[in-house]
Amino acid sequence: MTTIDTSAPTERAGKREWIGLAVLALPTLLLALDMSVLHLAVPHLAADLHPTSSQLLWITDIYGFMVAGFLITMGTLGDRIGRRKLLMIGAVAFAAASALAAWSSSAEMLIATRTVLGIAGATLMPSTLGLISNMFKDPKQRGVAISVWMSCFMGGMALGPAIGGVLLEAFWWGAVFLLGVPVMVLLLATAPILLPEHRNPGAGRLDLVSVGLSLGAILPVIYGLKELAKDGVSTVALGAVAVGLAVGVTFARRQLRLPEPLLDLRLFQNKRFTSALGIFSVSGFAMGGIFLFVAQYLQLVAGLSALEAGLWMVPPAVAMIGGTMYGPALSQKFGVGWVIGGGMAFSAVGLLLMTQVGATGGLGLMIVGIIIANVGMGPGASLTTNIVIGSAPPEKAGSAAAVSETSAEFGIALGIATLGSLGTVVYRSELTVPAGTPAEAAAAAQDSMAGAAVSAAQLPGDVAGPLLEAAREAFMTGLTTVASISAAALFGFAVVGVALFRRFQPAAPAPEATTDETEAEREPVAV
Repeated sequence: MTTIDTSAPTERAGKREWIGLAVLALPTLLLALDMSVLHLAVPHLAADLHPTSSQLLWITDIYGFMVAGFLITMGTLGDRIGRRKLLMIGAVAFAAASALAAWSSSAEMLIATRTVLGIAGATLMPSTLGLISNMFKDPKQRGVAISVWMSCFMGGMALGPAIGGVLLEAFWWGAVFLLGVPVMVLLLATAPILLPEHRNPGAGRLDLVSVGLSLGAILPVIYGLKELAKDGVSTVALGAVAVGLAVGVTFARRQLRLPEPLLDLRLFQNKRFTSALGIFSVSGFAMGGIFLFVAQYLQLVAGLSALEAGLWMVPPAVAMIGGTMYGPALSQKFGVGWVIGGGMAFSAVGLLLMTQVGATGGLGLMIVGIIIANVGMGPGASLTTNIVIGSAPPEKAGSAAAVSETSAEFGIALGIATLGSLGTVVYRSELTVPAGTPAEAAAAAQDSMAGAAVSAAQLPGDVAGPLLEAAREAFMTGLTTVASISAAALFGFAVVGVALFRRFQPAAPAPEATTDETEAEREPVAV
């Protein structure tokens, strides 16, 4: 492990770099939108393409699978061939696949184009963050730049349903994909002018065996976790996770033997790097699980349409963006550890507030709770990402960015699977089906809140009303349980965040520093 003497002056970014950041922010926003913008379009494309239930699941899931699976490969590939070059290659592929997806004539064609979109997205995400780390060498400026990047990513995911709803009101379902075409054309036109090229000059060839092993480790685990979230414990889901973990062990052993590994596991020897990844993953775990239930609450309990639910999520998205943007400024005033820990504790308060929402009349309180949770989560997301990127050598920035994003994917997937399954178990145990409910409707209601809502719509009012009331009460008990556990996890790791990072401050350039300074006056930043 080496250190950087923070007393040395650092090169500060100028106008070109800040304009370049705006260019990088656009594809980041778009990639995040593509994670969630399709949700509202599913009924429309289903009516047009007539996919089977299995095909419909692959249409919605394959994009995220491919992004998660190829992040490490593409992050390392960018370090080797050049991050700007990989970014532009990915932009071409993303634009072409977006256009093909918009005019897909069959379910199979849409699955194929969504697959290409996911692979292209995996080239863009670590490239944008890796370029930011090289364009903004001054730690304070880099912290602000990463906050902008993270705001676009987190805000895009939250705003996806609202933007999708607006587009579907005016156009056909394919319009949700065409957002990508003008953004990528703009990126291709401006990248050679505004974005510098960066690569690792000492990198060797890409090890294709390691690429295959990384996919064999990541994809089965993500698939298994998603299946656990959807259908509960099953042999297929547990088997997929077990296979992924076994391949992951083989992958790790191979990386330790290779002189130029696909993923440099020595990065994890850095305590700050590993600790920041852990906190980032826990945050994703807690919020991924709760957002799954909030989305269902808005439509199934509060009775909002998909578009109305999306619009209600705009204020929390704006709150998340604001919290993310203020992270660097708050850390300069209060310290990184206190901002990370305090933000997680503040988010936990928002989640506890959500536990006070009942089955009727609690929409306003629910939105306030989400806003508080999002405000608290924003600063920590940007600061932990900055720590991860700043802890890696410049030539490994793409690989570090990929690891950061992959850890977030795993955290969210694990939260959805674990907390989603727990909430479902609580719902089923708490639901008492009213007497007189037909057996088929009772079975559907016992399966899920969505099943209860669909069945109730086909029943007479005197039967549907009591069934919906019982289902909503049971669902809110499950939501309260999940929110309480998530809050406890955030409170616990808030303490960990303060303990690990309370003495850590992003280094500021100090041109006036002299050689008379003692080592105690210059705290090195580990990389």
